[in-house]
Amino acid sequence: MRVTSVQGDPDDFTSTQIATVDADGISREIRLDIVDHWPNVGDYVIIHAGFAIHSLVEEEALKNIALLKELSENTPEELLS
Repeated sequence: MRVTSVQGDPDDFTSTQIATVDADGISREIRLDIVDHWPNVGDYVIIHAGFAIHSLVEEEALKNIALLKELSENTPEELLS
């Protein structure tokens, strides 16, 4: 998901470390407590259970998004139900 805002201080774990992220118009607030690299607005992050776990450069993120879309488009319907 793409980061649209960041709150907190990466060096102060007592501050609220939250980002707002967006993917295809779906917006969520996520925690930044365990992310491998503090993201900036415009960066992409991989999220698990409400936490950003990995940040990606745009080129890498867009490749991953394209692959996921291709996978979903080519998955047989019987495997989706």
